[in-house]
Amino acid sequence: MIQKTRNRIALAMMTVMLMLATTPATMAQKFDEQRMTRDIAVGENVLSTLIKQQFNNQRTFFQLEVNGSYQEGYGVTFTLPADFTTPIAFMNTDMNNRAMTIYGNNGADVQVFGDDFGIRGEDNDENAANTADNRIRLEDKATKKNNADMDSIRDAYNDKVIEASKTFILDYGDMIAQLAPTERVVVSNQGNSPRMWVNQFFNAPNRTHLSVEATKADITAYRTGKLTREQALAKMKVVNTETVEEVAPDLELLSSIFSRLYSPDLSKTYFTQDNVYFERLKDFGVIFYMQAYSGIERERDSHRYIMPTQGLNDVDQETRDKKAKEIYPKFEQELKDNILEYGRTLKSLKDEEVLVFQVKVTRCNKCNIPSSLEYSLKASVLKDFNAGKIDRNAAMSKFNVKKGANQ
Repeated sequence: MIQKTRNRIALAMMTVMLMLATTPATMAQKFDEQRMTRDIAVGENVLSTLIKQQFNNQRTFFQLEVNGSYQEGYGVTFTLPADFTTPIAFMNTDMNNRAMTIYGNNGADVQVFGDDFGIRGEDNDENAANTADNRIRLEDKATKKNNADMDSIRDAYNDKVIEASKTFILDYGDMIAQLAPTERVVVSNQGNSPRMWVNQFFNAPNRTHLSVEATKADITAYRTGKLTREQALAKMKVVNTETVEEVAPDLELLSSIFSRLYSPDLSKTYFTQDNVYFERLKDFGVIFYMQAYSGIERERDSHRYIMPTQGLNDVDQETRDKKAKEIYPKFEQELKDNILEYGRTLKSLKDEEVLVFQVKVTRCNKCNIPSSLEYSLKASVLKDFNAGKIDRNAAMSKFNVKKGANQ
């Protein structure tokens, strides 16, 4: 009798263990990729609509493209075009009109300032107005007024985008049904175009960096009444900052190090043909931007490639793609190693600030590798690793990794 009881207990335990072992596989099989794609598409439309509604009392003429993507273990990120919230201004050269046209990256609003840009009376004296000194003074005051107006407009845009993003995440984030409790819904203004290159082209001062996010667990808790709206809003992570024009020498040095590490003659995986650009963001940290290539096309539309890091001077598209897929895992791991090894030399970042690397990965159709890669690490981790307070494995575990959709 006792032996039969023991056998039953043993059988029950084995059954439970088998169920636990097979549950993750079963859950993985139940993941519906089509459902996720549909939920993200609906989310893109909702977020775009909510943002546009924030500007319904203004003359806005823009098409706002929102792109969403899912990364297992991280969540869904909805991105706005790079620097959408930083409008660009061009002042009408006819000073008699006193007009400023505000151009966003997706269109334009026209604003007319009737107070002569705050310099009324400066040009009443015709003789004085014709002097070089007075013209310079007028232009300087107009520029300062224009910059102040642009800052005000930018801040207003940012506030509206953040408000719409909070509403979207709390009220509609739960539509993405398959997210795990620890995964998150993120809205960011870092679109697919590298921000540094966009900003160099437009020469926009004080560029913005926005991010609003919440975990699926907090979104669900709000929906089920376990959190009030105020509590849910307080648990959201909101970043609203701007670039710092004056940068520290250690950031420029790190940029030059990575540009050299991934030059075609030194790298053994992917390489870069451009400098590794960076932006210093107030009270946030620094973001480095890198474009990683696997090969160079010998001639335009020839589909024959040179792969300098692999010692290959003339390969077809199929061979190039096969090699690009083959060396990607090593590139990913080495990049992480290099960020930790050389990033620890940074001295200008505060402990709570972050070092971020955003990489656009070489195009490779049907290679099943990410289209982009983002690594971020707190400065405090880099400092602790450099001081020997934590070992390499502990530091590696602190990385936050975000990958773009597979290509």
